[in-house]
Amino acid sequence: MVLAFTGCTQPEDPTPRKVQVKKIEGSYKLYKDGKPYTIKGAAGNTHFKTLKEMGGNTIRVWDTTRLSVILDSAKANQLAVIVGLPIFNSDYQSFYNDPAKVNGQYRAFKSVVNKYKNHPSLLMWCLGNELDFPFKPSYNDFYSAFNELTKMIHQDDPDHPVTTTVLNFNKKYLFNLKLRCDIDLISFNIFGRITYLRDDLSSVSWFWKGPFMVTEWGIDGPWDGTAQTAWAAYIEDTSTKKAEQYQDRYEKHMPIEKPGFLGAFAFFWGNKQEGTQSWFSMFDTQEGKSQVVDAMKYLWTGKHLEYSFPQVNYMLLNEKGARDNIFLSPGHTFSAKVLMLNKDHIKSVKWEIYPEDWYKKNNLHNDKKLQPLMQETKTAQFLEDKFIAPKAEGPYRIFATIYDDHGNFSTCNTPFYVVTDK
Repeated sequence: MVLAFTGCTQPEDPTPRKVQVKKIEGSYKLYKDGKPYTIKGAAGNTHFKTLKEMGGNTIRVWDTTRLSVILDSAKANQLAVIVGLPIFNSDYQSFYNDPAKVNGQYRAFKSVVNKYKNHPSLLMWCLGNELDFPFKPSYNDFYSAFNELTKMIHQDDPDHPVTTTVLNFNKKYLFNLKLRCDIDLISFNIFGRITYLRDDLSSVSWFWKGPFMVTEWGIDGPWDGTAQTAWAAYIEDTSTKKAEQYQDRYEKHMPIEKPGFLGAFAFFWGNKQEGTQSWFSMFDTQEGKSQVVDAMKYLWTGKHLEYSFPQVNYMLLNEKGARDNIFLSPGHTFSAKVLMLNKDHIKSVKWEIYPEDWYKKNNLHNDKKLQPLMQETKTAQFLEDKFIAPKAEGPYRIFATIYDDHGNFSTCNTPFYVVTDK
């Protein structure tokens, strides 16, 4: 039984390591190639050149898909990578109770670790993502499998620390990790509840003051008590509001002063479908940057980009906002307009109508972008236009993406519901 989170190498350890977590005068520090390393991180797997240009230095990926390409791209852009090893969660007891399946998982990740352990861009391994660490004896097989993997990584690759992530902050999981596991640091994925993280860390200081990272953080997710319409469609902030929230959240609530803090990874450095195609996306499907990217540059470097972004105030449909619960008749014309805080250098407006993304599997949103029912790009003066409501009854959203002369953009959208009279 090992009491963990002490750091993979203490200062008195004579063995040089490529990456080390050291405890120095009561604080934990990360060292890479013998030098202090301050993580300025993003969670994603694309736009490595832009990450470097914005002042970032580390990327976090969740699995080993295209890992060779990712590591080589990171090297070319002088970035480090935290590599995720995607193991099954503890509640998959049928998996962990089957020795053949557990051995297969072990062999697969042993192969990955030994294949990439000498890559110069590798920073550390992350074993699992948002795992549960319950105490009941029925989970002993999970803990055995988890500990065999951490033991293997420490033996085969002592040059790189091992972490795992938990969702939000869970005292019981933290206690069980400390009591039953041997990892080098803990990582938190935390969004809306980051405002409590500083106090949460203080509340467990009587039994744990170890090193930690925040491996996902950002704006409120749809699960964070976000406002909803009458038909349970989540109301999404504009990209301008999101940029403000990223900066405010980091400056006011990221516990950078805590002695165990090693760094944080903003989510999501790329484009993804989760709730909507724009909710967490810092980029469009090409190279266009949202204002959130500018906020991250400021947090990493203290400087903004040399040009301003189109700044959205809000959107109206038939002079109503999203919280007004907008119901439309099928096939009828409605007006939509975007009110801007500034209109400098606006080049075009892309309007789109999508069906609402209500599909959920295992309580997770669809990860495949939906197909638009309507899509058209207009010149800058079309911040207000008229559209035809879909004929089929049901929930929808209208999106506006406002592009500037640099190819960067701002976004907003409004949900509405089509009601038939039949």
